Amino acid sequence: MYNMKKLTIGISALILAFGMIACEKPATETETPETVTTEETTPNETVGNPADVKTDAGPFQLEALKYGYSDLSKSIDSKTMEVHYSKHYLGYANKLNEAIKGTPNEGKSIEEIMKSLDLKNAALRNNGGGFYNHRLYFASMSPNGGGEPTGALAEAIKKDIGSFDELKKQLSEAGAKRFGSGWAWLVVKDGKLAVGSTANQDNPLMPGQEISGTPILGIDVWEHAYYLKYQNKRPEYIDAFFNVIDWNFIGQNYDAAVAAK
Repeated sequence: MYNMKKLTIGISALILAFGMIACEKPATETETPETVTTEETTPNETVGNPADVKTDAGPFQLEALKYGYSDLSKSIDSKTMEVHYSKHYLGYANKLNEAIKGTPNEGKSIEEIMKSLDLKNAALRNNGGGFYNHRLYFASMSPNGGGEPTGALAEAIKKDIGSFDELKKQLSEAGAKRFGSGWAWLVVKDGKLAVGSTANQDNPLMPGQEISGTPILGIDVWEHAYYLKYQNKRPEYIDAFFNVIDWNFIGQNYDAAVAAK
């Protein structure tokens, strides 16, 4: 009996010892859900080449980007740029071509379609607006953007808006206060600059909008334009967007709009 007790105690001691050793196993050797690599979660992951994105057959084609997906990463992450350009913008272009196929709109410019739009035509309104708006949006940015406009545009801002700081304030408020999805705009109307916003993929060329005129700058405030990097902080995205605005391009838009008045 005595020997049996000694044996039982010895086995118990061995089990306890092994248990203590197991508990002392370094945490790094145990995989947990938190051990996801940075590469799997960062929005700046490896992305494709915008030049590889091709529109289906039709009169409206994507304009080539003047930069790579990662070139605006100081303000907009590369993955957002890729998805925005190769999925959203491409989708609007393809669906617009489908919507106008075999109709009188097939031979019109996108500006003509927008100005004569029947707002009850949801396919044309959403996809035509999406195409027009995104074409302007992507063309309005540059890795060397930011700063302030110069020349005739700068003078017009001072005369019509008051100052560049006031313009930035008005555009930021127009975008931040737009309920749900939409756009903030800088337009030329009757030769003067004005700021406003529209819902969804509407734009100031369409009839019956809150603001009308020729858009020279559009800021996309749909969540797909910023959510990976900024989540719900839309004002931060809008503020960062000013660091990539190509004011030379916006100035050219202004000159053309005034000349066409």
